[in-house]
Amino acid sequence: MASLKCVLRLLVMVMLVPTGIMGLDAFVGSGAAAETDVLVFAAASTTNALTEIGEQYTAAHPGRRITPSFASSSALAKQIESGAPADIFLSANRKWMDYLAEKNLIATESRFDLLGNRIVLIAPIKSTMPPITVVPGFSLAAALGADGRLSLGDPDHVPAGIYGKKALENLGGWDAVKDRLAPMKDVRAALVLVERGEAPLGLVYATDAAISKKVRVVGMFPEDSHPPIVYPAAAVSGGKTAASRHFLDFLRSPAARMIFEKYGFVVR
Repeated sequence: MASLKCVLRLLVMVMLVPTGIMGLDAFVGSGAAAETDVLVFAAASTTNALTEIGEQYTAAHPGRRITPSFASSSALAKQIESGAPADIFLSANRKWMDYLAEKNLIATESRFDLLGNRIVLIAPIKSTMPPITVVPGFSLAAALGADGRLSLGDPDHVPAGIYGKKALENLGGWDAVKDRLAPMKDVRAALVLVERGEAPLGLVYATDAAISKKVRVVGMFPEDSHPPIVYPAAAVSGGKTAASRHFLDFLRSPAARMIFEKYGFVVR
C-alpha cells in the first residue's frame, strides 16, 4: 500500500508540474509520507493564505507537516476522483465538493463551510480605465474596447468564472461579452493575464486583487448578483483521518482566522 501511495503521488506530480505548483520532492521522499504529513488540495485563490497557515501550523505543532497543492477546484476534484492521494480538499465553491460527496470521496461528517469572498473587476495598474459602477445594464463590453477580452477563470469549470458568469447573466451583461472572453485554467492565471497587460479587464476574487501590486480594482460586483461565494473544506475518504481532522480543526482556530482575514477572506 505504501508503494502504491508513492506511485500515485508521483502521478499527481506529473499532472501538476506544468502549473508550477510545487517540486517533486514535496510529494516523494525516501519512502511513504509520515502519518502526520497532510496533503491539502486547495483552490488557487487560497495560495497565499493557506501557505502561511501551513507554516504556522507546523511551527505550532513540530513534527506535523502540511503539503499544499493549488489549482482550480475543478481540476483538483477530478484528480481526487482519479485516485490522487489528497487528505483534505478545500474548494472555492460547493459544486465541486458536492461532486466528490456524491461519489463518496469525502468524509461527509468532516465537511464545513470555511470562507467567503467577493468578485471584482480589475485592470492593469497603469491602465487609464475609470471606475466602473457594476449595476444592472452596465456596459462591460464598451469598457473592454474594440478588441479587448475579459480575463476570467473558465466559466464552465473554474468557480470564480462560474460566479462571474452568473453575476453577468443576472446583471444583463453576459450576452455582450460571452464571445470576448479569455478563459483561464484558474483564477490566478486570470490575474496574471491582467498583470501583464494582455487583457484590459479581469474578473477575479477580491483576495486575488489584494495580493497583487500590478492591478487595481475598478469595479465590485453586488453580492446579490450571484450565489454566495462559499469555500467548503473536508477530509478526503481514505486519507490520513486523524492528521486531517487535526489540521481541519486548526483551520477554524483564531490563528488561522487572523491569516485568512489578513488576505481579505470572510471567515464563516
